[in-house]
Amino acid sequence: MEKQTKIVIQDFNFQYGAFVALKDLNLSIGAKQIFAILGPARSGKTTLLKSMNRLTDFIFGTSHAGRVFIDGQEIYGPEVSLPELRRRVGMVFDLPTALPLSIFENIAYGPRLKGITDRSRLGEIVDASLTAAVLWDEVKDRLHSSALKLSGGQQQRLCIARMLALEPEIIMLDEPCSGLDPISTASIERSLMSLKEKYTILLVPHNIQQASRVADRVGFFLGGELIEEGSSDEIFTRPKIKKTEDYISGRFG
Repeated sequence: MEKQTKIVIQDFNFQYGAFVALKDLNLSIGAKQIFAILGPARSGKTTLLKSMNRLTDFIFGTSHAGRVFIDGQEIYGPEVSLPELRRRVGMVFDLPTALPLSIFENIAYGPRLKGITDRSRLGEIVDASLTAAVLWDEVKDRLHSSALKLSGGQQQRLCIARMLALEPEIIMLDEPCSGLDPISTASIERSLMSLKEKYTILLVPHNIQQASRVADRVGFFLGGELIEEGSSDEIFTRPKIKKTEDYISGRFG
C-alpha cells in the first residue's frame, strides 16, 4: 500500500558561506516510515536534517534556495511559527543530553513549558513516552532517580522519549547509536520499528548495516547531491547507480 506523502523537497540548495552543502535536492518522503540517509562525511546528511526544522537558522552566513513542504505547508514561509515547527519536527543528536533532573522531570519538562501542570496528566505523558521509546520496563521503578545514572543507551532513549512528550509528527535522528554497545543499539532499533507505526522517521544511521536492518527507504548522498533513492531492498541488493553500489560494498566512504 502506497504511503501518504509527508515531506516534499523541491530544487533545494543549502550553503554555508561559499560551501554548497546540498545541491538541487528533489525528494519525497512518505508518512510513517523510516527513511535512512546514507553517505560519507560532508555529503549533506546532517544539513538535510537541520534544514527540516530550520535549526540551520542559528548558523551565521547560511543561505538556501528552493522549497520544503510538510503536509503541503512551506516550512520556510514567512507565516511559519518556528517553535511550532520544531515541536512538529523533533531532533535527537548522536550524543544524549539528559537534563540533570529525575527521569520523570526530564520527560515532563517540555509539557510543563507548554503549560501542563496537572500531575496525573504529566504522569500519563511520561508513561506513554517512555513506553513508546521502549524504556518504560527498565526505569518504571526509579522514575524519580537522576537521569544521569542511566546508561548511554538508556539516556539516548530518554532523549527520544523527551521529544515524544511534545507530540511531534516527524522524528529526526542523527547517528543515535554512535558510541553505543550492540545491546543498546538493538534496543534503540526495536524502538524505531515500533515508533514508525505512528511517526515519520528520518535517520542518519550509525552504519550501512543499521540502515539495512531498519529502513523502509534509503537515500544515498554524495557531495551534497542525492545520487539514488529507493526501497531498502533496491538500494542494498540492486542499486542502479555505480557510485551507490561502490559505497554499499565498502569501496569508498
